[in-house]
Amino acid sequence: MSSAALAAANRHGILCMSGAMALFIVNDAFIKYVSASLPAAQMIFVRSVLVTLIVFGAARALGATARLPLAGGRLVALRAFIDACATMFYLASLAHLPIANATAINLAAPLFMTVFAVLFLRETVSAGRWLAIGAGFVGVLLVIQPRAQGFNAWALLTLVATVFHAARDLLTRGIAPEVPSILVTLASAVAATLLSGAWLLTQGWQPMSPAQGFFLLCAAVFVAGGFYLIIASMRRGEMSVVGPFRYSGLLVALVLGYAIWGDVPNPLAWGGIALIIGSGLYILVSARARAA
Repeated sequence: MSSAALAAANRHGILCMSGAMALFIVNDAFIKYVSASLPAAQMIFVRSVLVTLIVFGAARALGATARLPLAGGRLVALRAFIDACATMFYLASLAHLPIANATAINLAAPLFMTVFAVLFLRETVSAGRWLAIGAGFVGVLLVIQPRAQGFNAWALLTLVATVFHAARDLLTRGIAPEVPSILVTLASAVAATLLSGAWLLTQGWQPMSPAQGFFLLCAAVFVAGGFYLIIASMRRGEMSVVGPFRYSGLLVALVLGYAIWGDVPNPLAWGGIALIIGSGLYILVSARARAA
């Protein structure tokens, strides 16, 4: 790939990753609200069924269902299984953790993604970029300020989910270009439906209110878009460049918090925001310099 093409691919990946994280933040808010009154297995199953229907409808509209057998490929299926496990682990733990703690752990994913990129994709990561990624994560902790008492066995499950998310993104890079991203998204939605359905059999069904159903539908719409964009982000550009822009979701959460609830960051959080923005700008500039 030429330098100009790599720079364009990185820009495309960064935009898709940033969009995906914004959608995931909104989804997490809906899920956290519903998890207070609905068992985790049922919540994940209902959302997964809705996501499957939404994505299948989008695939039909795009004409991708004509190539539906491609969604059954070995690598696509393995990615879907790992993604479904990560989804179940994260959402199950989210119901038992403060959202700040769960978000902080989940946003360690860029560190794992960069390690995987070096080990398996042979990407070259400079010391400066490693420092920028680490600084971004420190910034996340300063903004979220998770409490020590919120870390428990569920926090370990969230960490497992984070590693699975990074592994999922690594596998995404290996999927053949001719497989439409919407079909990769559909495979993940189906896998999540099957796994959560099996889990639901052990917990039983609880009557749902119209409000719960509506919030889960909203979550499904946002997460379906997020799934598609994160797949698109990983299929182009360098994983170690695109991955750190997962931190951008936190900035979206801060904007929403201020616009809707009037939340204003404290001085520590402002310092964290500066670190996140600075690390993102450094990664962008260094990627452009290498592509020039």
